[in-house]
Formats: sequence, C-alpha cells, structure tokens
Amino acid sequence: MDTTSTRAHDDVRTAPRALATEAVHAGRDDLARQGLHAPPIDLSTTYPSYDSRGEAARIDAFATTGAEPDGPPVYGRLGNPTVARFETALARLEGTEAAVAFASGMAALSAVLLVRGSMGLRHVVAVRPLYGCSDHLLTAGLLGSEVTWTDPAGVADALRPDTGLVLVESPANPTLAEVDLRAVAHACGSVPLLVDNTFATPVLQRPAEQGARLVLHSATKYLGGHGDVLAGVVACDEEFAGRLRQVRFATGGVLHPLAGYLLLRGLSTLPVRVRAASATAAELARRLVADPRIARVHYPRIGGAMVAFEVHGDPHEVIADVRLITPAVSLGSVDTLIQHPASISHRIVDADDRREAGVSDRLLRMSVGLEDVEDLWSDLDQALSGPQGGGRNRATSRTAPAPVG
Repeated sequence: MDTTSTRAHDDVRTAPRALATEAVHAGRDDLARQGLHAPPIDLSTTYPSYDSRGEAARIDAFATTGAEPDGPPVYGRLGNPTVARFETALARLEGTEAAVAFASGMAALSAVLLVRGSMGLRHVVAVRPLYGCSDHLLTAGLLGSEVTWTDPAGVADALRPDTGLVLVESPANPTLAEVDLRAVAHACGSVPLLVDNTFATPVLQRPAEQGARLVLHSATKYLGGHGDVLAGVVACDEEFAGRLRQVRFATGGVLHPLAGYLLLRGLSTLPVRVRAASATAAELARRLVADPRIARVHYPRIGGAMVAFEVHGDPHEVIADVRLITPAVSLGSVDTLIQHPASISHRIVDADDRREAGVSDRLLRMSVGLEDVEDLWSDLDQALSGPQGGGRNRATSRTAPAPVG
C-alpha cells in the first residue's frame, strides 16, 4: 500500500471538473493505479527510517517553511496520509491551494489566531453574530487576542496597524445573517479575511473566489455529515498552510486518521446532501413564514439547510415536544436537529451582546436533514401546537405572515 502524500497523484488532474465530480474523486485520483477502490486508513503514529540524517534534513525543512515533508511520512503530528487525502479534497472543493485539518473547528480557529499572534498581529476585527465559542475565544482573549466588534460597513475603519485578521461568518450562526463577502474582502485591504463557511459549505459559496484568504469549517457539521466525527479545517494558500502546519505540530491539535477517512467519505455525498436538505429547508421556511405561531423566520438568500425562527410562545416547550426531530446541539447531520441558541450554543456570549446580534430568547435554530418534508412538518406542527408546546400563546388573530429576516 502506498502511504505517501496524495499531492503528486492528484496533480495528474488538469482539466476542470464540476463540484459534484470533485466531491467524489478529489483525494482519490491515485487509488485505481494502486489497485484500490476505497481509500486506505493509515493508523500509524510513527514511521521507520534508517536514514536519520535524511530525517533531520526533512524536519529542518518543515521547521523552516511548514511544507509537507517529501517522501514517506515521519510522525503523526507532522501529517498523516489519510488526513492528507481529505485536505487535498477540501482544498479542491473550496478552490484554494491547500487545506490544513485539525481536531476540531475551534482548534482550527485557534491555530489561525496563533499564527497571526506570533507575528505580533493580535488585533482581530470581527462581525457578530459568530458561533458562540468563536465569540467567546475572541472576547475572553484566551490566546492573547484583542477584538473590535463592528458591522460589515465598519470593517475598514476598525483596522489598525496590528490587525492580523478580519473574521466573519456567513450565513451566520444562528441568525443566518449574510455578509457581502466581496465588499468585506475589499475593505480588509492587506489584512487576511477569514470566512467561516460552515453553514454554506463550498456547495453554496466559495469565499476564496470572493477575496477571502482563509476559509474555516467546523468539519464536524456538513463535511462529515453524519454526526459521527469531530474536526476542523482551514482552506487557504500554501504559504499560510505552512504556518498552520507548524502550529498544529507544536500544539498537537491533529486530526485522527479515522476521522480523516470519515470526512473524505462525507465529502463524496456533500453536494447531494446539501441540495436535498436545502430543498426541504426552503419548504419548511415557506410554511413557517405563513404560520401565525411564528413571529419571525430567518432563511438566507443563498439557501441552505439551516432555518431559524422565533416563536410567539415558549421556545423551550417546542424543544421538549418534538418527537421525530432531534433536540440536540450541532448541525449538518442527515437527521434534523433543533436547539435553543440562547440556552446552549450561544449561552457563553453575554446576554446583551447576544440580543444586539439578533439572537433573541425566542429564537430556535433548526438544521434540516434528509427526512421527508411532510414528516418534519407534522412534527413541527404538533410541537408548536401541543398542550405544553410553543403554540400555547398562539396569536390566533394574526393574519399576516411572519417576516423573513
């Protein structure tokens, strides 16, 4: 079995391919020539070498640039062939030179902050809302960063000489607010723009094509797609990737090879899953907009499988009354999940900051899966109307549909 990096094998592809084709084949282009169909899982943590001088030279080269070592692997913290396949595939889907995988989305974001902080660029300009833990990491200054919160129009004025990063999430968690990425990238000037693309995935948008230098994913979500893997990844240019690999090596936030295998497998169905779930989500959003029990519906212009809505009644009772839909944090799985952001995913954010960012106490966030739309609507309807459900304060005299935000 050939366990070397997949980069050289993938370089044989020169003709452009559609996203659906890339999702199936990227990171796997060398398999047929090896007599394989499924990608191999390399679980080794270390690799034998009788040439210690050569090993020293390769490690020195990695320490200088962070480039992936040529030849066979050295040690699991420097890189893994199975994980490299996923990185190659994700970079292809996002349209970047490289991608670097981590043990979680927060590990990936932390690595970006550490790279910029190591250059003395600790100031971050960020737009709310963000995922709650991303917000907390910046606000608490746990990695020595200082944050200026602004709206998209204020990004240019918020920049300072020590600004190392501009961070946006679009569509945002949990309100699904969208940002004009091209306009923000222009406002950033020479400062790297990092876009959290977890909700959209490369199926719906590719931020690098709109000027973002860094694209972040909680790969736990749609990239994995089945609720059984924890991971993060940053798609970027090769220069920044080298710095990220050095941080990953130093801090140990590596992705396990089995997780890399599951992510690569997840990518192969990503376009099909996202498009199917998005169609169902759009239909549910349409019905929620017309429902008098709903005060407001949030659904992004680019579409997607996420829907957020504010109820007139008690959101906690809606959570308690669902039966088919799973009441759980996270998102992007094949089954539909619902949660109350103010209680869970964004609980760590100051209450006033939450509300100012549009995360109301009556907001529910739903990640739509692959179930039949009628079954999902039936469950939502009974949860909103149940004897203890969110419909107990139903505004029966309301005739106008709920506004879409």
